[in-house]
Amino acid sequence: MTANHTSPPQPGRDATATTVVLDLGPAPHGHPTLEVHGPLDGDRLEAALDQVAVHHPDTLAWPNVVDRDGAPHTLRLPAGAPAAFPWGLLADLLTHPAPGTRTARSVPPTALQRELLADADAHPGRHVERLTWAWHGRLDLDRFRASWQSVVDRESVLRAAFGDGPDPLLLLHDDVNAEVLWLPEGTVGWPDLVEHDLGRGLDPRLPPALRVTVLGGGAGRGADTPSRVLLTYHHALLDDWSARLLVREFYRAYLAGGRLPGGERRPDIRDYVRWLHRQDLGPARDYWSHSAPRADAVSPVPLTDAPVPPAAVPGSATGRTEVRLDAALAERLTAWAAHWGSTESGVLQALWAVLLYRASGAQGPARVRFGVAVSGRGITLEGAERLPAPLRVPLPLSVEVDPHSTVATLLADVRDRVLDMAAYEWVSPGQVRDWSTPAPATSAPVPSAATANRAPAQGTRGGSGSPAPASSAPQDGSLLVFEGGPRPVDDLAAELAAEGVRVGRPEPLGARTAFPVTLVTRHDDDGGLVLTATHDHSPYADATEVLNDSASLLTEMPYLPADSTTVAELLRMLSTAPAAPGSAEPGSAEPGSAPPPAAAPVTPAEPPLVPLRPATAPDAGTVCLVQTPGLPRTRYERLAEAYQGPESVVLLRTAADAGHTARDPLRDTGPLLVLAAFSGGGTAACERARRAAANGERPPLVVLTGATTDDTAFTRILESVAARAGRPR
Repeated sequence: MTANHTSPPQPGRDATATTVVLDLGPAPHGHPTLEVHGPLDGDRLEAALDQVAVHHPDTLAWPNVVDRDGAPHTLRLPAGAPAAFPWGLLADLLTHPAPGTRTARSVPPTALQRELLADADAHPGRHVERLTWAWHGRLDLDRFRASWQSVVDRESVLRAAFGDGPDPLLLLHDDVNAEVLWLPEGTVGWPDLVEHDLGRGLDPRLPPALRVTVLGGGAGRGADTPSRVLLTYHHALLDDWSARLLVREFYRAYLAGGRLPGGERRPDIRDYVRWLHRQDLGPARDYWSHSAPRADAVSPVPLTDAPVPPAAVPGSATGRTEVRLDAALAERLTAWAAHWGSTESGVLQALWAVLLYRASGAQGPARVRFGVAVSGRGITLEGAERLPAPLRVPLPLSVEVDPHSTVATLLADVRDRVLDMAAYEWVSPGQVRDWSTPAPATSAPVPSAATANRAPAQGTRGGSGSPAPASSAPQDGSLLVFEGGPRPVDDLAAELAAEGVRVGRPEPLGARTAFPVTLVTRHDDDGGLVLTATHDHSPYADATEVLNDSASLLTEMPYLPADSTTVAELLRMLSTAPAAPGSAEPGSAEPGSAPPPAAAPVTPAEPPLVPLRPATAPDAGTVCLVQTPGLPRTRYERLAEAYQGPESVVLLRTAADAGHTARDPLRDTGPLLVLAAFSGGGTAACERARRAAANGERPPLVVLTGATTDDTAFTRILESVAARAGRPR
């Protein structure tokens, strides 16, 4: 049977009109083919196949295009595929799309998108990110859905999907329904919902480009009970900056009654692709061929020194560990970094280089490399900062770590290298590798003295055991992400409050990437600095220890003179620092929730009282520093070193003192003049002072200050108070 769906060209008609010839083959088990006479427009074919999928979701196979010289384009099902394919509908769509039929335009994907898609195909589940936040107040579900639909209508990237084939196009559909799922409160627990969403994944070949899930809300729900919102998207279509832009747009639509004014946003993903194609690759190639990590740069995966207990490895393919530094410390860290010509992200990158150096087992100057995520929005495309698109890109950073060099030198080196690469942050990791001096093809952990006999950690291969495409395999063992993003919705808070709505800041749950360890740093609503490590699960891949080390160093940095402190001193601090506050054991948190804090470990053999400085005069008395939970001992050691008074200085470790059943450790210190503590240790210091009074002794003076107080200023106060306490009262 042959069906011709167009007439031969007539005078005055378009001579390039498409004609198709469908041959269903001999009955009963024919081998259908569809011949296309005239131009075969790739956009129309992809749009037609997409429309077939909408009407026939049970279709099991797609026809291939078989071209022969001088012959029409032929569409034929692959060998062995069932013959039940809606050929008639496809023929209709190719020759004369019906009014209202969904069409699509196409653009070539960027190099970064090709690499992310290839890696996601090789390792299902990677590059799917989720944001979650709380919604306080009444939630109008109809308005909620209409608002997201308005955002989808406005943003072409949300109607985008990749076509099939070895070299897929990015198809921009005209009409796509927003995917908004609502679950009443009580139908499922929040952790189970997040786990289910994780298992479901997100297919970047099916629009829309994001999924919104709401737990709670709707009619009959109390306004005081918050709802939870989960936003799921794929990094091949959206980066985290884009997702936050879209959340902001949604709020604007919600405040406008469910509809954004105006038409499609420009610039959009098409403008970005055109901008990329206009770029001269020559300067970028020259820069990266000379600046990319050298072959001798090591890229160890910072792992634990002991196997992770089996109970700590749940069924999911990744683990997540989180630690938080309070707002006061974050503010002081920002000021300290600026003083030394750096930023918070620059400090984190420098400290990460030190941690990798330690993991490499190097004994002298050595070059380490790791990935850093750049926003990709520092380009000359006007409006790039407001463009929802996958612009964020992981690029390799190579840094030489010299134990004898100063911290200030390391900070300046990192800063200069990041500034240099900023002009070419629009290239992809695969392009950088193609332009670079050949480096080792894998990023297996480099063993240190403590890990020389350990099995290698899971690298970049998926569960099937097949290697990822070369363009997607990471050159580095770890990735650092410092989230900046667009401004939060603070300026919309008043308008939302007028609607009886209050919303939290969207928090990422962590996406699996091509890197064994990904460290994401962000600010929370209270101004604190939150570090989240996502890592592959294997017997030796756990980021808890390295996250604690990072937090410990960040706690120390604002109190160090960077121009005289050496890298070797940082390494010594790591060897003695206690666990950072807020650290969590791997696998201890429910999916989608922050892990509970764990107390800093105490070495049982160590006494609760630690002498820090002897007295310089007979019977001068004692100043006791009461350790505040979370602050490292080195902070108190520096105070003791800076102290100029004649008194001895000791450290009372409150965690050890609480369980101490022997005689009072302060009994033999001589006259106790001052109990000093940082904010958070005041209760323990006052309790010690009351205990002294109960024993009939003169109670010592208690001095309490903030954790960000300058060491020199604090020691001067202590000297003055100690002198006053030593006089008769």
